[in-house]
Amino acid sequence: MDLNDAYSLILQKISTWIHEFIHMVPNIILAAIVFVVGIFIARSTKRISQSLIVKISKNPTLNSLLASVVYFSLIGIVFFIVLSILRLDKAVTSILAGAGIIGLALAFAFQDIAANFISGVFISFRRPIKIGDIVKISDYMGKITDINLRDTVLLTFQGQIVIIPNKNVFQNPIENYSLLGKRRLDLEIGVSYGEDLEKVQRITIDAVKNITGLSDDDETTMYYKEFGESSINYIIRLWLKDPEQSAFWIASNQVIINIKKAYDQNNITIPFPIRTLDFGIKGGKSLNEIKLDVSEKNEQ
Repeated sequence: MDLNDAYSLILQKISTWIHEFIHMVPNIILAAIVFVVGIFIARSTKRISQSLIVKISKNPTLNSLLASVVYFSLIGIVFFIVLSILRLDKAVTSILAGAGIIGLALAFAFQDIAANFISGVFISFRRPIKIGDIVKISDYMGKITDINLRDTVLLTFQGQIVIIPNKNVFQNPIENYSLLGKRRLDLEIGVSYGEDLEKVQRITIDAVKNITGLSDDDETTMYYKEFGESSINYIIRLWLKDPEQSAFWIASNQVIINIKKAYDQNNITIPFPIRTLDFGIKGGKSLNEIKLDVSEKNEQ
């Protein structure tokens, strides 16, 4: 091939490209219009969806994420429409196939992250807990300090920070002490078998009825529950209008003090377990008897 043939071939290729470009100009213009309009619609839809999502979810992170998902989904649709207008269908097919394979691989690689993320979305919508709630999740009890799309942060009453994956929060029972806006205090005590039980019940309820922080809507109750080894045991239940742990401990402390004072003033006994020690091999011998046997052996 001489130089003239090469030159003619290059001119033919350039002429073909120019012809194809001119032929594609209407498609290019239409694709540009579709792209610009699509971007405008995507941004408008993002603002509208964000305002609607805020009415459902109070989690700003989730709201922003969902609005972004809507936005990028529309951008993706616009992108594929533009490629189709430009007659790049094979490129569209290749991109979709690649995206499917990549998505499958990522699903296996990040299945725990995905599970925590999806659980975080459900938690944000259902809202079984919120920041500031006192809860017990699994073996951890404390106050919720943060809820994000991956995990929930709990500050225990011992001052420890516990980060719980949202999957565990969503799949396990949650004891929410703040949900009712009040909290119950249960205290178990025992009195001697020789006490007048009706008198004990009256004195006990009178002793705690003026505790600071008691709920005005709920009655303090006391029930005898069992015959113990050395006492008749009962449970007293009080409702506190503040579910905070500090209020719970203050009320519990005051209840114990008031009941002990009332029992001392009325000669009511709170018994403690009594144990008898047996030092004989076969039983029935006290410590003094054992010492006596040893001294007798020494005298012999």
